[in-house]
Amino acid sequence: MAQIFEAIFPYLRVAGASAVVYVFVIVAFRLFGKRQLSQLSTFDIVFILLISNAVQHPMLAADVTFLGGIVSAITLFVVNFIFKNIIYKVPKASELLQGHPLMLIYEGTPILENLSKAKISRFELDEVIREHGVKEIKDVSLAVLEANGAISVVEKDDDGNLERKSRAQSDEG
Repeated sequence: MAQIFEAIFPYLRVAGASAVVYVFVIVAFRLFGKRQLSQLSTFDIVFILLISNAVQHPMLAADVTFLGGIVSAITLFVVNFIFKNIIYKVPKASELLQGHPLMLIYEGTPILENLSKAKISRFELDEVIREHGVKEIKDVSLAVLEANGAISVVEKDDDGNLERKSRAQSDEG
């Protein structure tokens, strides 16, 4: 029995370390902001980074076995699956782990407190507005930093009505 444990222990250590690193990277991304993540969720980017790293070490380092890399990758798949299910089933966990939308502009007026929270400068805000095909902030009815890091813009049309602008619409026009 002791021989079996000694043979399995290094792989259990790899699995445990993989799970701890996964949670650490999610917390780090959550603390450092979601703007840099673009359209990928925090979990997607962490998963991609860690899977590539898990496979890289066994291929390049002599002290890590190929089986250790596979154990690490499988652990990451399992932890990712668990986190995705928790986020789906528990709304409070979803908000804690992924954040919530943050209003940046309302009726043409930037919300300075929220811009500061999101660490978005006026220059960056102007750039995003232009990317959505809106000339000036005063023409924006609503701009929101979404939980996935994207910024949604709702523009007032010529009649003063709301018109949602997506990047696809901005690129076409």
